[in-house]
Amino acid sequence: MALSEHTGEKVAILDCGGQYTKVIDRKVRELGVYTDILPMGADSEKLRGYNAIILSGGPSSVWENGAPSYDEGIFELGLPMLGICYGMQLICNHFGGEVIPSYKTEYGQINVNVDTSCPLFKGLSPVQPVLMSHGDAVKTNPRSFVVAAKTDDVTAAVWSEEKKIAAVQFHPEVELTENGLKMLENFLRGICGLKEVYALEDRIETSVRMIRERVGDGKVVVLVSGGVDSAVTAALLVKALRPEQVFAIHIDHGLMRKNESDLICENLAKLGLTQMQRINAEDAFFNTPLEIDGEKYAPLCETVEPEKKRAIIGHMFFVVTEEAAKALDLDFDTAFLAQGTLRPDLIESGNPDVSGYAHKIKTHHNDVGVIRTLRDAGHVIETNWDWHKDEVRKVARMLGLDEEIASRQPFPGPGLGVRLICCDKAAPLPEENKLKELSAFVEKAGGGRYSVHVGPIQSVGVQGDNRSYKSLATLYPTDGTEPKDADWNEIFEIAKEIPNKFSFINRVAYCVYSDSAEIGGISCAGMHICRETADILREVDAAVTSSIMNQRIAQCFAVLFPMSANKNKKYSCAIRAVCTSDFMTARSATPGKEFSVAALDTAVRSIVSAEGSNISMIFYDVTGKPPATVEWE
Repeated sequence: MALSEHTGEKVAILDCGGQYTKVIDRKVRELGVYTDILPMGADSEKLRGYNAIILSGGPSSVWENGAPSYDEGIFELGLPMLGICYGMQLICNHFGGEVIPSYKTEYGQINVNVDTSCPLFKGLSPVQPVLMSHGDAVKTNPRSFVVAAKTDDVTAAVWSEEKKIAAVQFHPEVELTENGLKMLENFLRGICGLKEVYALEDRIETSVRMIRERVGDGKVVVLVSGGVDSAVTAALLVKALRPEQVFAIHIDHGLMRKNESDLICENLAKLGLTQMQRINAEDAFFNTPLEIDGEKYAPLCETVEPEKKRAIIGHMFFVVTEEAAKALDLDFDTAFLAQGTLRPDLIESGNPDVSGYAHKIKTHHNDVGVIRTLRDAGHVIETNWDWHKDEVRKVARMLGLDEEIASRQPFPGPGLGVRLICCDKAAPLPEENKLKELSAFVEKAGGGRYSVHVGPIQSVGVQGDNRSYKSLATLYPTDGTEPKDADWNEIFEIAKEIPNKFSFINRVAYCVYSDSAEIGGISCAGMHICRETADILREVDAAVTSSIMNQRIAQCFAVLFPMSANKNKKYSCAIRAVCTSDFMTARSATPGKEFSVAALDTAVRSIVSAEGSNISMIFYDVTGKPPATVEWE
């Protein structure tokens, strides 16, 4: 539906570049209100006819030179308004408040005290768990606004009854804000007084119609990884087109999970794909030097930078696909490429078609440069472009796909390539005084029950809507407490505070096994992608998923990295299990809550049994998203 075609009640979402802009859009539509997403700098005249405005979060700072511009006339329209994170800071700054950097840094789920007399918080209890992700904060409150929520002495929400403007520092659109949907409903139905109920179009029929209009009598090559995203795309193609028009390709790049490709090809045959190829391309992916956008890239087996690894893998997918298409007498000047791209993939890749201001968090293999060029030429079919993971799962079930596919945990296109944390040498450690401050904090917070070390590696995170690449903090029980006896609530609390207090950390992991009593002598000999490291991770990952994965966990996997407390071994590994529905935010699953401590013990024992000769330490990642990402790279 075009931007101006809807004539009923509607809300404009002004995109300030936040990672969660599309989540706002989806949540508001779930509440039965029509939405359009417009650029932050949209002319205020274009907003006439809307019933309300929502300002999203974003990676910028309102006080910095070059902050994104906006039309001040939006505040003269007299429309109810909700500002979220950066949107709150913009509102406060506009109305005479003061926003400063590092006044209060908050990342992760935090309790805020809300004023329940404010209509935004009507019907809620005074203490609310919310998702914070900001480095700047409001120091001086805006004129004619009252404080509607606080964390300690810092403003977390403001409200103007006269202007019908509410603003919150946290993110009500994500599930880590436990009553965020109720807050959005209070804004839409209470503050804005919206009455109509907008029903979404039938997603399946809309997609089928789009495919038929775009492809006509042409041919489509669809990349099938075996995950729910590409399976839904393949199923929609089969529904929309004749069997002879659809060519499915599964590429085994040497970075699949244990027995993955065998299972994938068996499942996909059930979709009705009559023309399907399986290509074993490990050697090409590992050992081919490339030139991408004029820049020469070493082979994947020699590359350590996360973004370059992703770029190589993404580009090689297209190279191998193009070669396979040529063998079928197809080329992408006339044929179409179909893939299961999701809205979060495009947002995190900083795709300009989705958000004009979003920062790149990590490049997704389905949004590299060559794919964008092909997309611009109109030769990419992406049925899931406007959906999030939970929506795709619903569509999969509507299409009648097996639950094994519909509920299958996500597996990134680069596969184990982003779970092999590569480096040539140890990452530099923070200054000694910072390490001492970190140790003192952990000592005090844990009552002497834990020690902390900063690992010689770095991983990717997302903080304040920006990509971060920072150090890993590892926690150890000082008294040798077994995981079954660990106080996981205390561990999670300490882990949540560390990135908020120490800017050089974006991820925290707790040690659940070590083959050395002396933790101080941690070394890093470097690591690269190769058959050996991929095989080790395959076995470790199989042990983790078979022991821990269950219906309460959205994703569970293992990570291998070059860190050891034993001079005779090279590697350590981490177990990662998260709870989320949209994957834009996530919390680490809690042992003893989402899965049993016995399952964690089984995983540890299985890893030691399978790869104890290579693995020195085993950790459990206790960090949410933000400040970490779900994947380590």
